[in-house]
Amino acid sequence: MAPLPPKKTVKHDFSPFIIAYDDGTIDRLVGTTVVPPSPSDPITGVASKDVVINSSSGVWVRLYLPKLSDSDEPKLPLVVYYHGGAFVAESAASPTCHNHLTSLSSATRALIVSVNYRLAPEHPVPAAHHDSLAALKWVASHVEGSGPDEWLNLRADFDRVHVAGDSAGGNIAHHMGLRVRTEVGLRVRGLALVHASFWGSEAIGREGERPEVKHMVEKLWEISSPDLVVDDPLLNPFGVGAPGLRGLGCERVLVCVAEMCWFRDRDLLYYEGLKKSGWEGTVEVFETKGEGHIFHLFEPQKEKAKALLMRLVEFFNAR
Repeated sequence: MAPLPPKKTVKHDFSPFIIAYDDGTIDRLVGTTVVPPSPSDPITGVASKDVVINSSSGVWVRLYLPKLSDSDEPKLPLVVYYHGGAFVAESAASPTCHNHLTSLSSATRALIVSVNYRLAPEHPVPAAHHDSLAALKWVASHVEGSGPDEWLNLRADFDRVHVAGDSAGGNIAHHMGLRVRTEVGLRVRGLALVHASFWGSEAIGREGERPEVKHMVEKLWEISSPDLVVDDPLLNPFGVGAPGLRGLGCERVLVCVAEMCWFRDRDLLYYEGLKKSGWEGTVEVFETKGEGHIFHLFEPQKEKAKALLMRLVEFFNAR
């Protein structure tokens, strides 16, 4: 009879999200359910498909194409989107992400590329950022209309490219905004950060009033990136060694915050810091009162969620 495997000891219990064990493994309690792509969403008519962009890493993207009519332009705005999940959970196929982007594609009349990057702790940060940059380069390979995907070749308007993300995906989107001009060579019109995950060792604003949140955020960062401190520029845009915000390679930025969100004060600091940075674009902030972190993904029928969706639509469709 084979010996029983050693019993694992719980190191951090973040139920109902994840449980981390002393051997470095985790149990994901959320974000494991997936929905398949569809040639036609039953409500919006949006088509979706999955494309593997790197066979060795397994990184893939889910593309969304709105149902086209005679009034639609031949070329559509392009949004590259990064999902959230604290770098340890969720995927581009999660129901919350898929449903949100189906609605966003339909309302914006945009082609969306949703990136499924590798998760920690199996692939510690900055693996997610490396995968996300690779996906952005894959998108850029279609600029001349000769890339590997026909939707992008035929329908993407590369004069109207936007990068966006929520939570950890908002963090990634920020870093892609810093790297897109020098490392990708892609012109990005706008950057939309929705409840982006930024943090720092020194509490600001209301953070000191919620020690349990501070503990959770910092331990989740430890799990996702054991070799990086809390003030690493990958988590703190104003940390030691951070490149600053002046080099953002886009023309416009929209910072979306929620009044009760854990990251509200950090995102507002980002907004104010960008205005003072010497960056030459325009930045706007959109706040949702009385709501918490990524509420719109879990309660999309709320009027406030619809208002946030329409603010994103307005941002992506601006000329």
